[in-house]
Amino acid sequence: MTDVIRAIAAATSIAASLDLPADDAIVLHNSNKLALRLTPCDVFARVAPMGQEVAQFEVELAQRLAEVGCPVCPLEPRADARVYRRDGFAVTLWTFHEPATPHTAPVDYAKALEQLHAGMRKVDVPSPRFTERITEAEEVVADPDRSPELADADRDFLSGRLAGLRRAIEDRGAVEQLLHGEPHPGNVLSTKSGLLFIDLETCCRGPVEFDLAHVPEAVCEHYPNVDQELLDECRQLVIAMVAAWRWELGDQFPNGRLFGEEFLRLLRAGPPWPTLDSVNRRLDGP
Repeated sequence: MTDVIRAIAAATSIAASLDLPADDAIVLHNSNKLALRLTPCDVFARVAPMGQEVAQFEVELAQRLAEVGCPVCPLEPRADARVYRRDGFAVTLWTFHEPATPHTAPVDYAKALEQLHAGMRKVDVPSPRFTERITEAEEVVADPDRSPELADADRDFLSGRLAGLRRAIEDRGAVEQLLHGEPHPGNVLSTKSGLLFIDLETCCRGPVEFDLAHVPEAVCEHYPNVDQELLDECRQLVIAMVAAWRWELGDQFPNGRLFGEEFLRLLRAGPPWPTLDSVNRRLDGP
């Protein structure tokens, strides 16, 4: 909690220095990064410890994607488009949007994601490949110091599954492009201007099915030309990677251990592979 208080103080102080009145900060999300609504200036601030963020990449990419008409959340126009640093935190400032509707129609979600992918094909930026995400998960699983509560049998099982899925997906030789990386519902804003994607720091190159593996089932049904077998492999891969991250020491995800155990159970249970949103709804409850 002390770190959250310090992070909020850093964000409000930066806003005030830019003549953006920030008398209060509402925590919108707190996982590995803190998302805040600063008021009364109505700025959406994202805060992360310095050295643990790729904020500069995210800011530059957001500008490039906005230029080609991608549905992404714009940066705050009243401040310079850059990363602000204070008291050990990196802060980026974005336009705050009031939610327009409580629910997003799957067809609108699919169209927005298709539009995002189309725009991303026009942008040439250095970006990691999706396999680097697999490597990150494998490193957590392989190091007992990073995942001390993961049982040896689960460690061996998860390591083997990650490696096997990497090979299976790469062997398909699917066309790859720039992706969002994690376009799940938590990274989609429903605004009066339409759906907008946030959290671009996870962008990577890979098949579009990797992105689709993060969205609800109904959204995939409206996305054109999906390779269903590849999508199934990518869904299983996402479950395996999330399972690894939930066992990492210091993971900030709420009820992370519960989710880690459930994702391991799902991997062992076999297909059909559930989507992340369906697991989240079941474990988080109504």
